[in-house]
Amino acid sequence: MRLSEARADAARRLAAAGIEGAGRDADRILAAVLETEPARLRILDDRDLTADEAVRLHSGIAARAARQPVAQIVGFRDFYAHRFAVTPDTLDPRPETEVLVQAALDLPWTSVLDLGTGTGAILLSLLAARPGTSGLGTDISAAALDVARRNAQIIGVTAGFAQADWFDGITGRFDLIVSNPPYIALDEMASLAPDVRAWEPHGALTDGADGLTAYRAIAAGAAGHLSPGGHVLVEIGPTQAGAVAALFAQAGARTQVIRDLDGRDRVVLACFGA
Repeated sequence: MRLSEARADAARRLAAAGIEGAGRDADRILAAVLETEPARLRILDDRDLTADEAVRLHSGIAARAARQPVAQIVGFRDFYAHRFAVTPDTLDPRPETEVLVQAALDLPWTSVLDLGTGTGAILLSLLAARPGTSGLGTDISAAALDVARRNAQIIGVTAGFAQADWFDGITGRFDLIVSNPPYIALDEMASLAPDVRAWEPHGALTDGADGLTAYRAIAAGAAGHLSPGGHVLVEIGPTQAGAVAALFAQAGARTQVIRDLDGRDRVVLACFGA
């Protein structure tokens, strides 16, 4: 099959499977097979796919039709300024989380703690953007930490990693604490897209309760792990700003809500001390 025909056929198959953005997803999968960028598909010479390329494209499109996320199929997600390896053991980094990264880079800090680091996307983006700083990423999942360590090597950033349940076993103080914790309430899980609900790790999506468990732990332990005048940045669901800000206010912090590019509440900034 010619490249142009394969591209059109892949998009048709995904559209028939009810995949929203079928053409976009087909292009991402085909580009990964060809080891190029999706935007370059339009200018590549039309040629016959090799047998191996055809098999890998067919497999990738079948996986997407079964609602497996594209990032898991191709094995990576571009986030902020870097490409991060993604596996079924980690959340797929979302573009809206870049709002947290940018907010962190607007603050003064030289050391950062990332709670629930997953792929390491937040931590490694911050350290790469601010040379000379140091950081520690924690996660309760050993498999996720393996992915984060691999991403640190790929990007060329030095970071520490530790298996921990929030602050358990974490010593020392940091200028900045960041986290994108599991914030989806258990009764909201059924409403998630099947791409997310069936394929991404549930422990990184929901606390199995009201969606606020992680924030309670972070707010309660933040002051004991921050340098004087330190800050906390946490990603939130779009309806959680009031509840999360209240938890940090009760812990003695001044708070601010930061919106994403779509105007939705996305991040709570908590300032402790001076």
